[in-house]
Amino acid sequence: MEKESPLYASYLEILRRELVPAMGCTEPIAIAFAAAKAREVLGALPEAITVTASGNIIKNVKSVIVPNTEGRKGIEVAAAAGAFLGDADAGLEVIAHAAPVKAAQSDHVLDITVDVCANGHTASVRLADEHTNVVHIAKDGVTTFTKDLGPVKAPGTPDYDCLTIEDIYDFAMTADLDDVKGILDRQIACNTAIADEGLAHDYGANIGKTLLKAYGNSVHVRARARAAAGSDARMNGCELPVVINSGSGNQGMTVSLPVIEYAKEYHATQEELYRALLLSNLVTLHEKEGIGRLSAYCGAVSAGAGAGAGIAWIVTKDYKTVIHTIVNALAITSGIVCDGAKASCAAKISAAVDAGILGFEMYQNGQQFYGGDGLVKKGVENTIQSISRLGRIGMKETDKEIISMMIEK
Repeated sequence: MEKESPLYASYLEILRRELVPAMGCTEPIAIAFAAAKAREVLGALPEAITVTASGNIIKNVKSVIVPNTEGRKGIEVAAAAGAFLGDADAGLEVIAHAAPVKAAQSDHVLDITVDVCANGHTASVRLADEHTNVVHIAKDGVTTFTKDLGPVKAPGTPDYDCLTIEDIYDFAMTADLDDVKGILDRQIACNTAIADEGLAHDYGANIGKTLLKAYGNSVHVRARARAAAGSDARMNGCELPVVINSGSGNQGMTVSLPVIEYAKEYHATQEELYRALLLSNLVTLHEKEGIGRLSAYCGAVSAGAGAGAGIAWIVTKDYKTVIHTIVNALAITSGIVCDGAKASCAAKISAAVDAGILGFEMYQNGQQFYGGDGLVKKGVENTIQSISRLGRIGMKETDKEIISMMIEK
């Protein structure tokens, strides 16, 4: 891909926007960010906080531990941490420096409004569609900032529709690594550190350590275990940041840690690791763009297929193997549902990475799934579109039922 082309610039900007650090699960951190911003607008510590959140936000905050809160969980904790401890200028690391809840009637799966009051004054901040996307600010009932919701893109926002597997592969193979080195070095450093932490200490159900104990130390097991261990730590209160993908720390760890482990096993050069990570990250972003940030479809599935693509390239350097790995992986695990952020996410990550590796090994052994096998279509792009339709449209009612079951008293 020519470095001077608009497509190259778009791919680079997508990576810069997406591969950013966040501390703690991104949904409670988004609430903390909104609360910190509302406190900033209010100009005082709030006497009361009200959070109004869409069902997917409630689902993903209910059971996950919020960092720097001594093991506490939930929306109230996230809002209080942001309002009283948070730094509104720190984005998704809002509570790295150490209320009542309402269900929003909204068509946006990511929708948060935080209202605060003190000394007779009020302030309100609303986020929608992305975790730090402020769409409305008001003080004492007067709107001080607003922007349109929906398909209108802010100036400078790259067009995600330009993502295709063929162009992603081209970009990954030809990118000037000086343009991406800082982004990828941060992903490698942050995500490796939290995986080490998860394997060194007790977090959640200790899925990472269990995998190594039960199944040994092969590269296949290590790839699953390190991604799972990062999630063990992150879902259970670890205060280390991770570099996210598609707005998710779990997905950020899933696309990177297995690829890093295979790169070590196969003595890949640093350049080869960078190119494999470009591939795994952008494949996942492409898959997720059609599904949406939050849904009933487990995001680890997309990330596991992305990791499989990176692993396939590390081992074979072959485009055809990469695309068949993606199709095979998506065919294996696309029935996994998202029932919120919590300890069991680590086990789902292990299953998704396993599917990515199995998808690769299948093709290495002359096996593949074909168009017409369930949701698999002829061609990788058609299969991705099929899976996107399942996650975005087909699972809408499933998502509502999951949320309803989770908030039942």
